[in-house]
Amino acid sequence: MLKLISRRRHHHKQPPITFIISRQLTQSHFEDDPPFSPIPKTPKPQNQIKKLKQDSPNNNYPIKSNLPFDFRYSYSETNPSVDPIGYRETPKFSPFGPGRLDRKWTGTEAPAQEVVDMVKVEEERRKIVGEPLDEEEVLELVERYRHSDCSRQINLGKGGVTHNMIDDIHNHWKKAEAVRIKCLGVPTLDMDNVCFHLEDKSGGKIIYRQINILLLYRGRHYNPKDRPIIPLMLWKPYPPIYPKLIKNVADGLTFEETKEMRNRGLNSPPVMKLTRNGVYVNVVEKVREAFETKEVLRIDCTHVGMSDCKRIAVKLRDLVPCVPILYKDEQIIIWRGNKNLVDVVK
Repeated sequence: MLKLISRRRHHHKQPPITFIISRQLTQSHFEDDPPFSPIPKTPKPQNQIKKLKQDSPNNNYPIKSNLPFDFRYSYSETNPSVDPIGYRETPKFSPFGPGRLDRKWTGTEAPAQEVVDMVKVEEERRKIVGEPLDEEEVLELVERYRHSDCSRQINLGKGGVTHNMIDDIHNHWKKAEAVRIKCLGVPTLDMDNVCFHLEDKSGGKIIYRQINILLLYRGRHYNPKDRPIIPLMLWKPYPPIYPKLIKNVADGLTFEETKEMRNRGLNSPPVMKLTRNGVYVNVVEKVREAFETKEVLRIDCTHVGMSDCKRIAVKLRDLVPCVPILYKDEQIIIWRGNKNLVDVVK
């Protein structure tokens, strides 16, 4: 028994010297430098604290803008002369945020409070735009910005010329002389209207127009530091409720005649087929040409969406002009009316 105990004591090995030294070093290191030692903070002087409170963004509201027009969500796709018959949300909720704008939101727009002298506004814009560009200057800008890989591009969709798009245009004008605007969807039915609102709301000048591609020039004497104050919309407001576009009985027809026109239009071949977010620049001209030989037309709008179908029907009613009598299953049926289209155009 004594032999076994002596053997066990003999086989027990002592730890190496390097292990002991490293253990002592690690223990001394952690004792001197704890892992969560608090970092002392230097107190800020009271003068700096007062300046930060004065410069805080909450004190800059309400925003006062000198833009000479009423603020709306879309300028090109809404008609201010048509009053809505109801609202989907209360007009108390302004899309600019509570207390962020010095104008009152009425449900569709935020009208300017002061009367604006349009003569002075036009003179200031003429000074900024300066003399018209030469052909060489226009060609240089067009060659620089007209290509599809241009980084200075804004996409214009079914919302048309929106309020926040004006701010995007001025942001691009900080580093670029012109902006490329690509138009798609319902607004391309009336490109003249789009061009008018782009120039009127931004103060620039369109120097290039090719089908649905536009180049908006900022002007010779444009200074980004003197850009107008544009308060942004924080969300898209709900569209109000307008009167029905299509009546049960069309004007100038009886109920039976209206029903016959609708059946004839549904059974006729479509004049054209529209795609979603397509380019509809030539649609109005084709409809006018087709009305010279036909009384009722059908436009196939499969996969376009019912909301876009209604907008297309409203545009055609005002531009052709014609009478929409039915939209069903993404099909638009339009009637040229009692008067001949040629006489109306003349």
